[in-house]
Amino acid sequence: MSPIKSFVDYHPDSQFPLENLPWCIFSSPSNPSPRVGVAIGEKILDLATLSSVAKEIFEHETCPIVPERAKALFYQPCLNLYMSESRDVHRSFRSFLQSLLSLDGPLRGYLQDRRESLHAQVLLDQTEATLHLPVRVGDYTDFYLSKEHAFNCGALFRSKENAIQPNWWHIPVGYHGRASSIVPSGTPIHRPAGQYKLSPTDAAPVLGSCMRLDYELEMAFFVGGGEQGTKADGHGEVNELGQPINIREAESYIFGAALLNDWSARDIQAWEYVPLGPFNGKNFGSTISPWIVELSALEPFRVAARVQEPGPLEYLREEKRSTWDINLKVEVKGSRDEEWTTTTESNLKYMYWTMTQALTHHSIGGCNLRVGDMLGTGTISGPEEKNWASLLEKNLGGKREWAMRSGERRTWLQDGDSVRITGLCQGEGFRVGFGEALGKVESCKVKF
Repeated sequence: MSPIKSFVDYHPDSQFPLENLPWCIFSSPSNPSPRVGVAIGEKILDLATLSSVAKEIFEHETCPIVPERAKALFYQPCLNLYMSESRDVHRSFRSFLQSLLSLDGPLRGYLQDRRESLHAQVLLDQTEATLHLPVRVGDYTDFYLSKEHAFNCGALFRSKENAIQPNWWHIPVGYHGRASSIVPSGTPIHRPAGQYKLSPTDAAPVLGSCMRLDYELEMAFFVGGGEQGTKADGHGEVNELGQPINIREAESYIFGAALLNDWSARDIQAWEYVPLGPFNGKNFGSTISPWIVELSALEPFRVAARVQEPGPLEYLREEKRSTWDINLKVEVKGSRDEEWTTTTESNLKYMYWTMTQALTHHSIGGCNLRVGDMLGTGTISGPEEKNWASLLEKNLGGKREWAMRSGERRTWLQDGDSVRITGLCQGEGFRVGFGEALGKVESCKVKF
């Protein structure tokens, strides 16, 4: 597949070429109101302003969105209303934007040839924009889809022989997370406080600031309008209460994906997770990248998913199991470091359970999913040690130190450390990227 040429100049290695066009919510000094845009190279196409100053563009016969609807969709502080449109609208409008921004497309005269009158108004430098949380997340469910992560954690806390619980092979295990503490890249993460035991042999816990702060390399997938779309307020149900989503239709309900760092307080988590699961060890912050990449942009990178043995129950069986080849990386930098230290290199294709299986299982009891709901993959570890996607695995449960490039030794994250997650899909002559999910650890706000 050869790269598509745009009249907007960008480097061949740009992660936001015409093949990508990821979505965002941004504001600018000239217009502080958050609104909808898409990235092209180092620019942001301001779709809200475009819908006002160039109505004729949305009147073109190939545009699936009429002018007044475009204003309603793009003058929004979140992507939810646009995501509530049907999958066909999403795909058609993305193709329309590619034509609008291409060098030799049929819509050349609508934007390319109007440099003086239109470009300055609707094409902004990303460096001048402030990026906001792209989706208003109503509910957040985090899964546990990696076989290697499940094994590594189970071996640490039980034994290699009993590492993976029997039910894990049959259901995409998950838990409900905290939507209110999902933050965009660049937001500081304060070290949480909570209960934990200083030693496993202690009779009682103490209250203190977390001493075992960890990152978790994940991806987030966002629920969209499906085949039919929902014309509600951008938070409408995509399936009725009591009505499960069929595995054959599940992918149509996934709008797009972003990077996710599900920060974890391992000492707090270890004390509280019995018998009901994660709580304060997980709800203090989850960082996502500010760009949402549509599934259609990931189509060239579709690969076969891993073989499942034993096979799942009928409602989770897929005729052609697939996922996406997305290279993922975690880097850590201390407050005094000049360079980043790569701590994890992994890939989404390593996952044992697929996102369509996770979404289907989420709904099997009749749970009514809504536009904007976020589903996390869980930690994306792979078969090699370099693929281990959390410090819990890297440091063997706190028993082993690891080295920064500066020579400084670490076990867990320290105050002042920054963690950066990136993701790239490599095509022939182009790449599709997700930006970054960046967070810096700041000291606990609770004083002891």
